[in-house]
Amino acid sequence: MRRRNNVPLLIFFLLTTLFLAGAGFLNAFPGTGEAVPYPKPIYENSSDSQGGSTSQSAPASAAPPPASTGQSAASRNVPGNVSGSVSQNSAQNPDSADSGVFVFRKEVEEVVLHATVGQEKQHIVTSLDKGDFSVFEDGHPQTITSFRHEDIPVAMCIVIDNSGSMREKRQKVNVAALDLVISSNPNDEVCIVNFNDEYYLDQEFTSNIKKLKEGLDKSETRGGTALYDAVTATANHLKTDAKLEKKVIFVVTDGDDNESGETLEKAVQRLQGDGGPTVYAIGILEKEEHPKHARRALQLMSERTGGIAFFPQTLDEVDAISRTVARDIRSQYTIGYKPTTPKTQGGYRQVKVDARSHSHGKLTVRTKSGYYAGPEPASGAQ
Repeated sequence: MRRRNNVPLLIFFLLTTLFLAGAGFLNAFPGTGEAVPYPKPIYENSSDSQGGSTSQSAPASAAPPPASTGQSAASRNVPGNVSGSVSQNSAQNPDSADSGVFVFRKEVEEVVLHATVGQEKQHIVTSLDKGDFSVFEDGHPQTITSFRHEDIPVAMCIVIDNSGSMREKRQKVNVAALDLVISSNPNDEVCIVNFNDEYYLDQEFTSNIKKLKEGLDKSETRGGTALYDAVTATANHLKTDAKLEKKVIFVVTDGDDNESGETLEKAVQRLQGDGGPTVYAIGILEKEEHPKHARRALQLMSERTGGIAFFPQTLDEVDAISRTVARDIRSQYTIGYKPTTPKTQGGYRQVKVDARSHSHGKLTVRTKSGYYAGPEPASGAQ
């Protein structure tokens, strides 16, 4: 079979290409001899008196929307992954734009705290500015490098006890868990972990309510309670698979851990890794053999990470508690600082945040009590 002679065609194609390229080149310099600049996106940036910056897609004067508005993703600042290599512009301003959506980028040396501020009778205070806060690490004052008070989406894992004693409680707990998601930011990414003497990731991160319901419905209610293993594995999953910077674990259990290979102390250490999750816990604890130990475990995991442990008197209270948790998460301040002692030196660092305002009375700040810098403590859970 003979080949076709394509030389005339090739010459015609080259001439046509050169002609079109020349026309395009001339059009790039219309009349003045200067190229037409590509239009750049415009974003509003406002700096406070202490050098902090806040980037918003809405006017600076607009107040954050209330939790019940269900505001769309287009008008929210959506945090993203920590960037390993940050451009010079992004390094100077941690809020940059990817495809028109604001992305929160945490610098490697920055410690990020999520803090809830309360007044007397536990009223949440949401009107403070950067200058109202003071941060201390190991007793030494730190300079705040970034400050945000916005309803930003979170990566949240709902961890539900699936042991035999939960059989009569799971239905109401599942309803409360779904109400937590519905009351939360619509752009949250949520996963479902069910556990008894083992733990199961029954739904990967999603915002789909139907999929989350299906994950919660995978309940066998049998076996014992491996709480520490489940929480440790969930913290690992959040670290490796969550795309959002802010992380939360919401755990519900009705008993003491009696199956874990992990200890409570090791589980708490894992939770306190740099960038670790905030833990909110509900203990539906009845009169049992070790009620004090079960209560202490939930309190320790929550308090060390800046969350709250709830111990309702009746199962009917669980749904209201889940809505309280959603409101707490959506009302937090995000505070960043670069520690005066570099993270590379490792070790455990105690953290304290104070807030003062002339327009409010005595304020209390709830955030994590400390973190492990450098390599995280080894964990036995896989």
